Amino acid sequence: MITLRRADDRFHTQIGWLDSHHTFSFADHYDPRHMGFRSLRVINDDTVKPANGFGTHSHRDMEIVTVVLDGVLQHQDSTGGGGLIRPGEVQRMTAGSGVRHSEMNPSPKEAVRFLQIWILPESAGLEPSYEQKSFPLEGRKNRLQLLASPDAKDGAVRIHQDAALYGTVLEKGAVDFALKPGRHAWVQVAKGNVQLNGQELHAGDGAAVSDERSLRLEGDGEVLLFDLA
Repeated sequence: MITLRRADDRFHTQIGWLDSHHTFSFADHYDPRHMGFRSLRVINDDTVKPANGFGTHSHRDMEIVTVVLDGVLQHQDSTGGGGLIRPGEVQRMTAGSGVRHSEMNPSPKEAVRFLQIWILPESAGLEPSYEQKSFPLEGRKNRLQLLASPDAKDGAVRIHQDAALYGTVLEKGAVDFALKPGRHAWVQVAKGNVQLNGQELHAGDGAAVSDERSLRLEGDGEVLLFDLA
């Protein structure tokens, strides 16, 4: 079964410096029908204007994964982690017992667009930590590349949950993914237009997948695929 969550049906926050679309309930936007999917709790599609951003604030007991789509994002946190995040790079921050961080657009001219993803951790009170790795977009061309997993296999960033995140950049291509029995998937289209098992998906669309043995993605676009318990 594939259940679509269309881009236009997402929650929307627009203030002076931020344009954000929320796939699931977030902040002042609440709908009990859209509180996440399995351990996936938040997918925010954020566009931040130049020289603006999220000032220092706190989180706890969440695995936060950031994927930059356009521009540059500057991260700083209380674990000592920090630096610039660009397209092709993935950041993982374990908020655990508590962390303070900021996410800013350092460019004086260009906006930054990124996906902020929250995954519920396997347990509360983990030690906060930070990790950032490069996964060049060329290496994802018409193939699924593992970006995050609990065992950090194939150089992925480590997340503390039975979940795996894959990324692909389709260029008139196709990829297949086999779902093991009892597993579920979430597909998020970051850019472009693709088909998921024959169903049309466009930028910003998402899809919850259960009771399917295999997934086929084809078309032109940048896509994230979550394999979830």
